[in-house]
Amino acid sequence: MKWENVFGYSRAVRIGNTIEVSGTTAVAENGEIVGENDAYLQAQFVLQKISAALNKAGGSMADVVRTRLYVTDASFADQVGRAHLECFADIRPACTLVEVSALIAPDLLVEIEATAIVSEAD
Repeated sequence: MKWENVFGYSRAVRIGNTIEVSGTTAVAENGEIVGENDAYLQAQFVLQKISAALNKAGGSMADVVRTRLYVTDASFADQVGRAHLECFADIRPACTLVEVSALIAPDLLVEIEATAIVSEAD
């Protein structure tokens, strides 16, 4: 929640049956970075935060149709991909993984965005 308040944005926004989840990093509620120096643990934590945001907006991980993964080093792709697979093995959203030069804090290794479309039955 730290960055949402600093920059004035929402973790997730729902318009109709579409939920857009902002870029999410491994920063806990207390401002501490979870999984320092471990891209896999950071990705797991980020995906848990995304799941919670989707649930709050009336969706779930099963509704995700697209993810965007940003890593500070392409060598983290396998670790981040493993965490992604654990969440989405049966869902198989469209996915992009991009190496970036840096994230908002030097100890952050991965940032993930998601788009979900909630079915009419939900």
